[in-house]
Amino acid sequence: MLFKPIRLSLLTQIALLLALVVIISTFLVSLLFSSMIDEMIESYMGKQAMTVAKLAAQNEGIIHAFNEQNPTDTMQPIAETIRKTTGASYVTIVNKKGIRYTNPNPDSIGKHTATSNDASLLKEQSVIYKDTGVSGPAIKAKTPIWNEQGNVIGVSSVGFLLNDIEDQAAAYRIKIIQLAIIPLTIGIIGAMVIARRIRKIILGLEPEEISSLFKEKQATLESIRDATIVINTHNQISSMNKKARLLFGDQTIQKGYAIKEEKLQALLREVLTFKEERVNQTIVFDNQLLIADLSPFLQNGQTEGVVLTARPVSEVEKLAEELSQIKAFSDNMRAQNHEFLNRLNTLYGLLRLGQYERAIQLISQEVQERQDVISFLVSSVSDPVIAACLLGKVNRSKELQVQLNIDIESSLSVSLTAGESQQIVSVIGNIIDNALEAARAYNGKEGKVSVSFTDFGKDIVFDIEDNGAGIPAHMEEVIFKEGYTTKTGENHGIGLMIVRHALQKLEGDIYMDKSQLGGTRFTIVLPKKGALYGND
Repeated sequence: MLFKPIRLSLLTQIALLLALVVIISTFLVSLLFSSMIDEMIESYMGKQAMTVAKLAAQNEGIIHAFNEQNPTDTMQPIAETIRKTTGASYVTIVNKKGIRYTNPNPDSIGKHTATSNDASLLKEQSVIYKDTGVSGPAIKAKTPIWNEQGNVIGVSSVGFLLNDIEDQAAAYRIKIIQLAIIPLTIGIIGAMVIARRIRKIILGLEPEEISSLFKEKQATLESIRDATIVINTHNQISSMNKKARLLFGDQTIQKGYAIKEEKLQALLREVLTFKEERVNQTIVFDNQLLIADLSPFLQNGQTEGVVLTARPVSEVEKLAEELSQIKAFSDNMRAQNHEFLNRLNTLYGLLRLGQYERAIQLISQEVQERQDVISFLVSSVSDPVIAACLLGKVNRSKELQVQLNIDIESSLSVSLTAGESQQIVSVIGNIIDNALEAARAYNGKEGKVSVSFTDFGKDIVFDIEDNGAGIPAHMEEVIFKEGYTTKTGENHGIGLMIVRHALQKLEGDIYMDKSQLGGTRFTIVLPKKGALYGND
């Protein structure tokens, strides 16, 4: 291109636009006032001319002079006096034939008028009009002159030349222009101030940059895998991403929706008041149980709203279950490694000491013990996932040096779906882990845990008891709340919450009582519904 287009910044565009608007407005107002002044002056001068004309027409000296041999001698001084006194451009007295008796220009006296006298003037009528005469364009007034008998004897004609009027109008226009400079200056300065303020508000960004940033923000928001909702200070939803729309449904939760849940409202008030985030909060929103993080966003030190990031508890539980399985597998491997290492060290010592019979006896005992546990679980528990879980807990008990006894009368032959067995593992796995740790913490190597189960009748029942310190009655409801724990360190307080939600899905119940071992007994009751009926 030969000429490159000039790109003006937003500040310059706004300033130019506002200045142009002010200039045009000032020009139009000045033009309007100028036009109004012209009209007002013409109207005023016309009335003034008529007043002067009637003043001359009623002058007795002028009326009597019409009967004299030379009327001009008497009329001219009187007419000139009236003209000079009133500021008129001319005062002319003419007879019925249109012959001038008076005129500021003596050469025009005795001659016919340049404009004919309208016959209406001789019919007792007065007129005001704009016309061009010998002296030039003027605003004129004409009125008939009556004698004492009531007859028209002449015409009084008075005019104000437009040149004189224009000089006066020009003086008014100059004053208008001078006054217009004040609002024009204020307007231009105001335009610059407003433009700078707008630029400050939009952080000095140009429209193209704002559009680009908005698109980036939208793309970033939509790409977040968690449901993200922006809530304003009135507890109304300002925006939400794709995940949130899919989770709650476009028809249910939309922009402008007012938050109604009391707990969520309380959390929003806390975040807005203290300007601090709240993380891992369990809330109910749109009849869904969620784990949410709430963070304030500020502008000029003031809280403008809250960003809520939420995940369904089911997703968190699923992840926790997967982590629990990995942890269980890791614990089992570590426990087996630890146990076998102890056994190998013992065997090594017996062999080095030549105690071959004792070594063979130890091997036989170990193999028999494990074989007995495996054989019992295979024969008594039809679901392999639950059997594997129990076997893992046996290995875990050996690592913790806590005695874990599984009642040999126990039996679980009901057929389960993969989902049901997974939920049951989440329940009994967490309860047994807590029992082992409680027994270990309270009794050390004398810790004991007992497990029994049956599916006889309409329910599946698990009994898990320990000889730990026990749980006080007033704490029975508290322990199932998220985050509650008696352990030190992080990442605790979620196990029993998972148990509670798993039981809700299985429509089961859990009861706590004093254990015969001295600690706590947990009784888990699961109704055999649907697939849970199995072979029963």
